[in-house]
Amino acid sequence: MSSSITPTTGHEAGTPGTVGGVVGAPSAARAAQLVRRADGGADSAPVEAVSPFTGLLTATLPQATDADARRVFAEARAAQAAWAARPVSERAKVLRRVYEKILKRQDEILDLVQVEAGKARIDAFDEVSAAALVAGHYGKHSARLLAPKRVSGLIPFLTRARELRHPKGVVGVITPWNYPVALTAMDVFPALVAGNTVVQKPDNQTALSALWLHELAEEAGLPAGVWRVVPGRGSRIGDAFAEESDYLCFTGSTPTGKDLATKIAHRLTGYSLELGGKNPMVVLPDAPVAKAAAGAVTACFSSAGQLCVSVERLYVHESIREEFTEAFVAKTKALRLGAELSYSADVGSLTTQGQLESVSAHVEDAREKGAEVLAGGRPRPDIGPLFYEPTVLTGVTEDITLFAEETFGPVVSIYGYHDVEDAIERANSGEYGLNASVWGRDTAAASAVAARLKAGTVNVNEGYAATFGTVGLPMGGMKESGFGRRNGAEGLLKYTEAQAVAVQRGMRLRPARAVSPRLWTRALTAGIRLLNRLPR
Repeated sequence: MSSSITPTTGHEAGTPGTVGGVVGAPSAARAAQLVRRADGGADSAPVEAVSPFTGLLTATLPQATDADARRVFAEARAAQAAWAARPVSERAKVLRRVYEKILKRQDEILDLVQVEAGKARIDAFDEVSAAALVAGHYGKHSARLLAPKRVSGLIPFLTRARELRHPKGVVGVITPWNYPVALTAMDVFPALVAGNTVVQKPDNQTALSALWLHELAEEAGLPAGVWRVVPGRGSRIGDAFAEESDYLCFTGSTPTGKDLATKIAHRLTGYSLELGGKNPMVVLPDAPVAKAAAGAVTACFSSAGQLCVSVERLYVHESIREEFTEAFVAKTKALRLGAELSYSADVGSLTTQGQLESVSAHVEDAREKGAEVLAGGRPRPDIGPLFYEPTVLTGVTEDITLFAEETFGPVVSIYGYHDVEDAIERANSGEYGLNASVWGRDTAAASAVAARLKAGTVNVNEGYAATFGTVGLPMGGMKESGFGRRNGAEGLLKYTEAQAVAVQRGMRLRPARAVSPRLWTRALTAGIRLLNRLPR
């Protein structure tokens, strides 16, 4: 299936019967059906979302007020006890059915993600695979991870100790526009299987994709009212999420994350934040140049660079820098830009006008201050209103804005280095620590470098997909790139409260009246020493 477009601007109606005026896209009636799944809508000013491919209308979204959001939280709280009372195995079955539905119905969501987010289809598939992997992983492992755990008691055979896990209650989830299916799945699915109800605020730009996944979950057996989707402006309903959530999961900018954390702090409730990144790749002197260059292209330009874990800094050893740069630039220039609902394009569009303006400003600032553009460096309105060429820069100095500031677009800078210690220090510089990549033939040496990088995830001979796709691994940021983790055991257990229960039998844990405290404490001291020698 393929579709070509004519670049246009404005919010006028698109091709009859389609979303966003893109031929082959889901129908306007289908979009309206998804919009009806949203909660709230008393705000008098709805939002018109447009397709990055065409600038044409994709959906008119009702916006919730603060009162709407608080009402939905109250209703979700009322529904939580019944959902938590179901066995974990039953809740996990819902996720396993969702897993099957995502894979079976992927063509529809691929179209929808492309139209809403402007992605190339291969990048849209990353969302399909990530969502399916998350549903499958927690559908398979949650019963084990949430099961009561026996712990060695204080006194063997006489102290029976267990760790129990209880759901937090109502989890608030705020998801961004750049990965509307994958990030919804990563945050919502483990919260649900842990026995919580969820209230989600998707970004208006890609709300249809989140609502599509919500529809699949209810078709798979999730009771109505357990997961609520509330589109709205952050300025109107952000306080409700901070004040009503028993746990809040946020993905977005570092300043907004800090603001939310400040508001949550006085309530003593939990939160996790995935925030900004300025992710480095270190290419070691023994790296296979062709493979490293190809890997860097994927790491830098997937989803047009609008991926929290994409690479924006390349540190290449001087012994191979010229060869690497030549190969990397050639591969970058060969990338195909396109707005088709097919696999014919390598790189899609930026998603919003604001992103286009930000990327353009970063590149122009670099040019004006002496950086050299080796590839790209310009918008492509002939393809679509928000397209920007994959861009490679060299000669980027500290006075240039994008040296340390996240661009969040298809722009990367190449730097040389002579000493690996220097490369590690420079890769670790700055306020962010989300993702990193290391390339080298000697994987043991590359792994040793990886372990010294201050990033929540580090990939060896890969850009980001190895850690991103391994759902059993925790994913999150160090420094100002975030707090807490998604995926792995921690990505499930963070949505629970740990409770310790111990049953004491036989021997009392205080001396009997006839036994002197001195004799008791001496006996207990000997017992403690003995316990430390026993296998646990």
